[in-house]
Order: sequence, then C-alpha cells, then structure tokens
Amino acid sequence: MAPQPRAWQRMLSGRRLDLLDPTPVDIEIEDIAHGLAFVARWNGQTYGNFAYSVAEHSLLVETIFGRISPNAPAKWRLAALLHDAPEYVIGDMISPVKAAVGPGYGALDERLEAAVHIRFGLPAKVPASIKKQIKKADRVSAWMEAVQIAGFDAEEADKFFGKPDPALKEGLEITLRPPVEVRADFTARHAELLEQLP
Repeated sequence: MAPQPRAWQRMLSGRRLDLLDPTPVDIEIEDIAHGLAFVARWNGQTYGNFAYSVAEHSLLVETIFGRISPNAPAKWRLAALLHDAPEYVIGDMISPVKAAVGPGYGALDERLEAAVHIRFGLPAKVPASIKKQIKKADRVSAWMEAVQIAGFDAEEADKFFGKPDPALKEGLEITLRPPVEVRADFTARHAELLEQLP
C-alpha cells in the first residue's frame, strides 16, 4: 500500500497545518500575514516594482467594507480583513484556475476559512448578508486593481467586476510596497480589530 501523500504545510512559526483537516490551534496571524504579504494577486501581472499582494488587497477590502457598512461591528471588519486568509497556504488562484479545479478547491477553502475564523473568535461561517457585503468590497477592490495596476481600461473592468459606486473608492489609491511593510500593517490592523471584539 502506497504511503499517504503529505497534506500538511510547515509554517515559519513552527506549526504544521494539515490542509485536509485544519485545526484552529495550528493557525497563527504571523503566518497568515507573512504568507499573504508574499502572495501576488493577478499572478504577478501588475505594473510596479513590487507585486500587489493578497495582504495589501485584504487591507483595501476591509477599508471598502467599512464604507459599505460603517456601523458593522469589529468582528465583521475582521472577517473582511481575513476574507482571503486561506490563500496564505493555498495561494491566490485566479478565477479560471478555480473553475478548472472544480468543487474540491471550494471545499478546501471553506475548511481553512472555518479554522481561521474559529481561531480568531469569529463564527466558522459568516452570515450570508455579511458575506455579500464583503464580496461587494472585494469586487470594488478588484475593479480598482484592474484599472490602476493590471492594465484594464474602465469599460473592460466594468464588464468583469461591475461599475463601482464612486463613493466607495473615493480617495483610495492602489499602493505597491515591500512585503515586509505590508506584513506589518496587516498584523497591526488585525491586532486593532481583535482589541475591539467584545
């Protein structure tokens, strides 16, 4: 009988995260922040001297979510910040690849997300109404990224991501920074939101 393939990832914290059966005790924010700061969105096909990281994207989504739901409690802002947290171990697959992989990708993502949420005091599954608002913020962020750094014109971005409400993106600019800076800001914002939880 062939040995079972390794399904765990060793983290820099020393934790071993089992992707098939992730547990909250094996999740550390430093590992998430580090991983997301070094994972490039758009498969790295963006302008600039640094990749646009999932961590930077997550900070932007949390900001936009705050504009969509200004009275949302800190726990839902935290959920917005962590909306792509599983990508610290599975990477940022572009939508066409997710479609090709099929439902197995979604199941893996959901298991990891549930473990992350439980680790930081959130419900395993975010309510559908909140998830919808986070998704809206995610699409506004994707539109901004597409136009500002990924070579799309506004008409093409409107077609794929929807035309965003100008108020949601007003005064926000995509920034490309060294991963260590983004990692620090992501970790700091996570700490701020945790302090606001009841």
